[in-house]
Amino acid sequence: MLKAEPTQNEQRLLFARTFFRNPRMLGSIIPSSRFLIREVLEPIAWDQAHVIVEYGPGVGTITEQILRRMRPDATLIAIETNSDFVRFLRASYTDPRLKVVEGSAADVGRILREHGHAHANYIISGIPFSTIPESLRDHILRESRAALEAGGAFVVYQFSSRVLADLKRIFGHVQRSFQLLNVLPAHLFFCTRSAGAETE
Repeated sequence: MLKAEPTQNEQRLLFARTFFRNPRMLGSIIPSSRFLIREVLEPIAWDQAHVIVEYGPGVGTITEQILRRMRPDATLIAIETNSDFVRFLRASYTDPRLKVVEGSAADVGRILREHGHAHANYIISGIPFSTIPESLRDHILRESRAALEAGGAFVVYQFSSRVLADLKRIFGHVQRSFQLLNVLPAHLFFCTRSAGAETE
């Protein structure tokens, strides 16, 4: 799966350098803890997940664990805006199931189609929605909802609960949890489409 598996120190160093250049992009100085990763990934039905999208994979802390759990015939599309992270991921991970895309979550529908998929089973997101302009945040959430297959889920972890109202408005059904054992403590939201949610 790995060409030369990145050490935890390599991952943390790149992550910290990026944080100091643009703290609003990451929200935390170190990658997600194993406790947060376990809680983010626990609700996923791995035997049924054929297409998974990850927004903001960073240095691959969660990406690696997704690959370890995925079906042999599944696809993981990791969408990342930071070119340093994109280069790091492409150099470190050679698993053919992983497609690293330099781009925006706002284009998830197009990116899925370019990789031969109409929809995703799951979208996992750690991008800091509270620091994203309202119009872009709304667009990403709506595009994410449209990109999910019926019965699919949007799994979100954040260091603020501010996005909750938007998630409820656009997705309808949102389950919440909270993980203290992380720097910073994180809010988790498991969102599924409901008929009463906004679609326009």
